[in-house]
Amino acid sequence: MPTNQVKTDLRQRMKTALAAVTPTVRLVASIEACDRLKSQMPSAAAILFFAPLPDELDVWPLLEDSLARGALCALPFFNPEKQAYGARQIINPATQIVTGKFGVREPDLSGAEIPLDKFNLILVPGLAFDLNGNRLGRGRGFYDRLLAGAAGIKCGICYDGQLFPEIPVEPQDIKVDFILTPSKLVRRKS
Repeated sequence: MPTNQVKTDLRQRMKTALAAVTPTVRLVASIEACDRLKSQMPSAAAILFFAPLPDELDVWPLLEDSLARGALCALPFFNPEKQAYGARQIINPATQIVTGKFGVREPDLSGAEIPLDKFNLILVPGLAFDLNGNRLGRGRGFYDRLLAGAAGIKCGICYDGQLFPEIPVEPQDIKVDFILTPSKLVRRKS
């Protein structure tokens, strides 16, 4: 079976599995993941967060904690002229967040655009990850293009059931350096 079809099938399986996660399980798993991540990122001075979708682990509390300790925090935003994502600084999530092109929360125009090579930590969503640092996204390639320009440590964030020994990849897929789940932090094999 072609890699593209295998990825499509795995995406569908993962979307179905994530839709079955109850709000209580998501809450508990998100708290565990945030606690684990907080203990691993105390020195991160510039962090690119993501705005979690309803089926993803909720890392939003870490954004607020990081802002409170003075870290430079940003979120991806869609640039319609470039048809690509960039990063924009967040200072006040309560007033700066809008719904973006694909229904994902993103910063409004009030925050400064931050070059992707300025972050020392990039938190990365995905439908699945593997032990080699490979990531299965939602299929449009936007996050891979964003990650291609990012210079910092890339950390995939997922439920334990989203971590596999191996997932299908294509040449344009960008690897993460670590994968954090509610129960563990895994460094990619190489």
